[in-house]
Amino acid sequence: MNVKEITELIKVMNKSNLTKLEIQENAISIKMEKQGGKVVLDKTEQVEAMPKVEENPQPKVEEKVSQPSAKEEHDDGNTLIVTSPIVGTFYEAPAPDKPPYVQVGSNVAVGDTLCIVEAMKIMNEIDSEVCGKVVEVLVNDGEMVEYGQELFKIAKQ
Repeated sequence: MNVKEITELIKVMNKSNLTKLEIQENAISIKMEKQGGKVVLDKTEQVEAMPKVEENPQPKVEEKVSQPSAKEEHDDGNTLIVTSPIVGTFYEAPAPDKPPYVQVGSNVAVGDTLCIVEAMKIMNEIDSEVCGKVVEVLVNDGEMVEYGQELFKIAKQ
């Protein structure tokens, strides 16, 4: 992600009703929040490939490098909780007139598409990393999801 793309994100954020936006691309994570009508970005660590943004009355850009955690184990070790790797809109089906990818009780294999999370008009398919059965769908179709928000619980087989 370059400075031009980050600047474009700031413009989009200023024009929208969103108050908070988090984006992760590869090892770069960007968090933006509106405070008093202006976008404020937090920077915890600058990636070497990114040019430094000067601090002035305009929003400052902060980036942190982190490992994406799209999946995590549940307490019993047999249930996998699938979390959103990005902020966006959750879609349970490939199109409004199509059936959902999965429902409670659906059996899934490694690589099966579970849902789509749309971010900035890009449809990001979220795939299963285990074989198992969907025991719970934690969000509704069309709902906004945050980075790290739980989407599904899958009982491993």
